[in-house]
Amino acid sequence: MSLLVIGSVAFDAIETPFGKTEKIIGGAATYISLSSSYFTKNTNLVAVVGEDFPQNKIDLLKSRGINTDGLQIKKGEKSFFWSGRYHNDMNSRDTLITELNVLENFDPILPESYQECEFLMLGNLTPATQKTVIDRLKERPRLVVMDTMNFWMEIAMDDLRETLKVVDVLTINDEEARQLSEEYSLVRAARKIMAMGPSFLIIKKGEHGALLFHQNEVFFAPALPLEEVFDPTGAGDTFAGGFIGYLASTEDVSFENMKRAIIYGSVMASFCVEKFGTERLESLTNEEIQARAKEFMKLSQVELEMI
Repeated sequence: MSLLVIGSVAFDAIETPFGKTEKIIGGAATYISLSSSYFTKNTNLVAVVGEDFPQNKIDLLKSRGINTDGLQIKKGEKSFFWSGRYHNDMNSRDTLITELNVLENFDPILPESYQECEFLMLGNLTPATQKTVIDRLKERPRLVVMDTMNFWMEIAMDDLRETLKVVDVLTINDEEARQLSEEYSLVRAARKIMAMGPSFLIIKKGEHGALLFHQNEVFFAPALPLEEVFDPTGAGDTFAGGFIGYLASTEDVSFENMKRAIIYGSVMASFCVEKFGTERLESLTNEEIQARAKEFMKLSQVELEMI
């Protein structure tokens, strides 16, 4: 099944307690697309970069079967750039530099060949841009998944509420869920957010796993304890890519199958954080993915004797 991914393809410069990088490739759509490519070979990308973006990195995306016909290259302009420094706990960070560049006036153009997508993953962009993509599709996809962040809740809440009305799945972290709902309890927060539009809600809790909500049902997926975490940048987008990629490959959007998709999303995120940037995602094998999925299963399987 065809998957359409929209988001940023960009440069990052990252500093963590384990080291630092110069400019490396990043961006929500980059992580989502690379992650999803391990499950479906029909991923279509919509994004924008500047003339400074290296061709070999575009070739990398193509080598993973990602269609880059929707990747705009703006001559004479620069790609989006973000630089950040992570604290010792690896959960909090300081933004050092944000240069919007080509992203400031990004107008998502959908090639005609993208029109029949059945799965749509809206990476973190302005809510207005995300809704524009939905509006420009001639037919509504079978499943629309959206990621957002607290920044848009602060400066574009009206646009965010309008976009939430037309998506099926929202993925955010626990802090963002509390901000959006104005509720501390994540159960109450989930109920309020789903009333805004999404039928499903995923609340990511970083190293503490993820929650999936639908109607009155809740599923919890643990995170894999890792000996070393080098770089958490892109982990949430990688999670989203594994989630939507698995759903697209199985063509099953039931709550039960979303549970499996959550596990595979967590599997992909666990690989992402093991190296800086996209390095770990560039050369995984199916055997590695399946072996780690089995590790996740062991974390949550237990035999209980009723008393």
